Amino acid sequence: MSVSSSRRGQVEPFHAMDVLAGANRLIAQGIDVISMAVGQPSDPAPAAVRRAAAEALERGRIGYTDALGLMSLREAIARHYAEHYGVEVSPARIAVTTGSSAAFNLAFLAMFDAGDRVAIAAPGYPAYRNIMAALGIDVLEIELDGAPYLDAGHLRAAHARKPLKGVLFASPANPTGAVIPARELAELVSAARELGITVISDEIYHRLAYGAPDTTALAYGDEVTVINSFSKYYCMTGWRIGWMVLPQELVRPVERIAQSLYISAPELSQIAAMEAFSATVELEAVKARYAQNRELLMQRLPELGFPLGAPMDGAFYAFCDVSRHTNDSMEFAGRMLAEAHVAATPGRDFDPVQGHRFIRFSYAGSNSDIAEALARLERWLK
Repeated sequence: MSVSSSRRGQVEPFHAMDVLAGANRLIAQGIDVISMAVGQPSDPAPAAVRRAAAEALERGRIGYTDALGLMSLREAIARHYAEHYGVEVSPARIAVTTGSSAAFNLAFLAMFDAGDRVAIAAPGYPAYRNIMAALGIDVLEIELDGAPYLDAGHLRAAHARKPLKGVLFASPANPTGAVIPARELAELVSAARELGITVISDEIYHRLAYGAPDTTALAYGDEVTVINSFSKYYCMTGWRIGWMVLPQELVRPVERIAQSLYISAPELSQIAAMEAFSATVELEAVKARYAQNRELLMQRLPELGFPLGAPMDGAFYAFCDVSRHTNDSMEFAGRMLAEAHVAATPGRDFDPVQGHRFIRFSYAGSNSDIAEALARLERWLK
């Protein structure tokens, strides 16, 4: 019997996960590997989150929720927008999702048809490109060519060449950490509105900016879709819990698709996530450690011949130009893991055109791990 395979399964692998798998194989052999490959906080979820989950498990009744999520969690998210951003959002416009990954799937399916043209920035998060390619969406990667972030000028130029149906951008961005300033963000949303382009704003690294307050794209229009997550700032990656804020007319389409694809996000994670917004003191201490790691990397990476490819304004990434050492960041990352026992992600993940020149380091680990990784790199490069 033959086994069929669709073209959708031929998308580019997520190389960060391949690097992580390689690191885990070495760790299983007893080798001490420092992983700076995956954007995952090394801290556990806040104590109150874990207590709430334990209490829910003890009660034992964990099941399906409404496809859009527990209303109590949707209301907590709405309060967060009022308190943190000064933006009023109705809980009715909020969908709780199985991580931000499910939110992107739902957004793409609800907004776009196969063949629609959607712009993203390069470098950018590879799952945007890979998911849309699997869905038959025509992805336009706009090369930033040294600019730190996508702006209204990029969007207008791309649309003039061939009309766009949508645009997706992130601030703070993965892999660069670049933050779109509030004025530029307003102009970007305004240009999209003028051109009839649907906007998706990835805000999963909000609360992890180091030099400016968070600005949500929702401040500039109710027609914007925002995706966020409890994974990054809230240290809840494996809990698989995120959310969307949708234009009212997209709520029911997203709900219908979610009912069939996911039924609902895990109830246990939803119950626990309600406590995350009250854990600010604990989480700000974690962020302070990231800030220390950031300062160290901003100083040491250029000294090691890894100049920064973009300002590290937010998130917990350093995107470095490695062309002084190699013209093949995939091969370089492999050798760095095998010989220096430091794992990082090759730039090919984030930019198929220029990525051979770049590597991304995640600094979400401990201060001691980051310092040791830098010492290992210095010894290896001599």
